[in-house]
Amino acid sequence: MNKRKTLTVFTPTYNRIKTIKRTYKSLCEQTNTDVDWLIIDDGSFDGCRNWVFSLGEIVDRDGTVFDWMGRPLCEKSENHFVVQAGFLRIEYIYKPNGGLYTGYNVAFSVIQSELCVCIDSDDYLPSNAVEIITKKWQELSVNQRQQIGGIAGLDYNVVDKSPIGGVFKIKSPIAFVQDMGHIGDCKFVFRTDAIRRFAPQIGFEGEKDFNPHFMQMQLFDEYPMLVINENLCWVEYQYGNDSMSQAIFKQYLRSPKSFAKYRLQELALKRGNSFLKKIRLSAHYVSSCIFSKDRDWLKNSNSRILTIISIPFGAFLCLYIKAKAISQY
Repeated sequence: MNKRKTLTVFTPTYNRIKTIKRTYKSLCEQTNTDVDWLIIDDGSFDGCRNWVFSLGEIVDRDGTVFDWMGRPLCEKSENHFVVQAGFLRIEYIYKPNGGLYTGYNVAFSVIQSELCVCIDSDDYLPSNAVEIITKKWQELSVNQRQQIGGIAGLDYNVVDKSPIGGVFKIKSPIAFVQDMGHIGDCKFVFRTDAIRRFAPQIGFEGEKDFNPHFMQMQLFDEYPMLVINENLCWVEYQYGNDSMSQAIFKQYLRSPKSFAKYRLQELALKRGNSFLKKIRLSAHYVSSCIFSKDRDWLKNSNSRILTIISIPFGAFLCLYIKAKAISQY
């Protein structure tokens, strides 16, 4: 029986067969092999399954079936299997298309390793990433590990070879994310049993743009992270229709219930919420409720007075979002 690895890299993917091959190559080139790879295929039709199937020896077939939300069903399928490719154990799970967060739901339900990290299918690992993560983790005592939510490291931009948002400027290696003052993407390695406390993420039928950060920010509100100024991921931003960030205004219109729920969760956090930030979040909540035509918007609010104050800002935000969304088409 194979020894359980310390780290699982999980990769939700949707029609990224060209770029996910680079992710695979980076895993094969790791200086430390204490890692498994989990691929959650969110309804791709680009041949991803057959490619994974060809990577090595099939060691496990007919795994659990998951629905569009990432919920396990009482069925087995040949679209859930395990391949052994050299040292790398690759678990592949195909599910109906439901959006990025549903892939996270699957990951947090099946991962058995102590740590897990998402590496997107258009990104890849530096060759020493697994070595850095496992070494930093093993330097901690068991008690120290239980006190934190995981490790926060840097994302580096493929284009300019520099850390996105710069390096962390911290006084202590253990810090809450809200206190780090970092603007820009970074890489979070989660203690699996900690992040699982906040999973699975709820969802709304027909809305695929719910950000999985919904789960992560709940963890950040309760646990500090071990912060390291090390490159854990090479990031290549996608543009046009493939870009999540560029399509944000369309997402506001496509998934208003999801964004309303997201704003309510942000407002409920104990850390990092100034009064001005709460006004901004409340305005976003109001605009999302207008888009979703939610009649219970005020009853569902966790601060009715603040929500009422934010109504004019939310109405103006609606007009702004519509104008920006139109310009994106």
